[in-house]
Amino acid sequence: MESLQPVALCLNRRGLVSATQTRRFTAQRKSQFSVTVQSTHEITCFQWGRQKSCSLISDPKLLSLSSSGKLVGSHSFEPLSRLLRNTNKRLKCDARKKSHLSVSATARPLDADDGSSVAKNAGNLIEAVVGWFDALYRFSRPHTIYGSALGVISVSMLAIQSPADISSIFLIGLLQALIPALLMNVYIVGLNQLYDIGIDKVNKPYLPLASGEFSLNTGIAIVTVSAALSLAMGLLVGSEPLLWALGVSFVLGTAYSADIPMLRWKRSAVAAASCILVVRAVVVQLGFYLHMQAFVFSRAAALTRPLCFTMGFMCFFSIVIALAKDIPDVDGDKVFGIRTFSVRMGKKKVFWMCVGLLQAAYASAFIVGVTSTVLWSKIAMGLGHTALATILWYRSRNVDLSSRAAIASWYMFIWKLFYAEYFLIPLMR
Repeated sequence: MESLQPVALCLNRRGLVSATQTRRFTAQRKSQFSVTVQSTHEITCFQWGRQKSCSLISDPKLLSLSSSGKLVGSHSFEPLSRLLRNTNKRLKCDARKKSHLSVSATARPLDADDGSSVAKNAGNLIEAVVGWFDALYRFSRPHTIYGSALGVISVSMLAIQSPADISSIFLIGLLQALIPALLMNVYIVGLNQLYDIGIDKVNKPYLPLASGEFSLNTGIAIVTVSAALSLAMGLLVGSEPLLWALGVSFVLGTAYSADIPMLRWKRSAVAAASCILVVRAVVVQLGFYLHMQAFVFSRAAALTRPLCFTMGFMCFFSIVIALAKDIPDVDGDKVFGIRTFSVRMGKKKVFWMCVGLLQAAYASAFIVGVTSTVLWSKIAMGLGHTALATILWYRSRNVDLSSRAAIASWYMFIWKLFYAEYFLIPLMR
């Protein structure tokens, strides 16, 4: 018998691995390319919001694997299908290595490498490439990518004054802003992960650096290339507002995460919130709007009513995101001395503070919307913000603040409200 690494598996309502209670598995080698795994571990599954006890691998049921080796651990909130796929990929890799070593010295080439093995190798290569890009996708923190993309598109549309403005010139100008903005987003979130590997092993063990899917050198390479390409594209485009937006985002993103003297502003709750507020509420709105207005359309730069509303509303939303993102991460932040508002004030106070700020923002947006001189804008802004405020209240009142998974789900819901607002902003007139 040989001892394998501990594994904890539990499905929540979305089919994701969420439990973290571990137990050591045992395995018995049966042949050169086979190993049998056995466990009597019982765990708790959460299915459709109701707690239900079940056994993922029950005794004395045996699980046969295609190759000998270690079955490595799962990551919180990682899809079960991805976990099993990655495990199977590692086992296949071990099997291929053993099969190549066991080829007889007198064997002919075709005995060791026939057409089927070529097809399998091609399939394994494709699987490895897909797995790498899957990890890159998670490394980029897709919910922030969506928010940045919607923000750039929505604010750019504020510069449209007539249907004639929707042309190839607009689309090219939009791409000139969107691509470097997304690359800068990858740099900012990637840099944060580079300096937070220890914290993420507690709070977000499913991220590629924390889980070991990406090495530290891989993370550094992705972050460096993303920042270099983003700034280079800004220089090549030649738009001063765009380059200003990218440069400020680069400086504040570095100051937020980099663990060097005078920086690592995320240690301070006020400094961390200020970084997020400036980037999300000011830099994105003002920089990319002026890029379209002044550089693309060659019009006079002006602070219009819709732009001022957008900047003011996003100040509220950025503060909420800065506060809410730390509520699920209290445990890890306490261990590593990160004094967020959630650590200092408690989850409940910060949670309801976020709800209150958003409700105030929606009330202000309703008032601004119904005072518009354009009828269709008045209706869209009034009804839209009333609906979002109602949904927020009903979604928030039933959140279990003792459950990290429930709080994390609510935080992602806040990002959905953030996306929804960017659909309403172009309608502001």
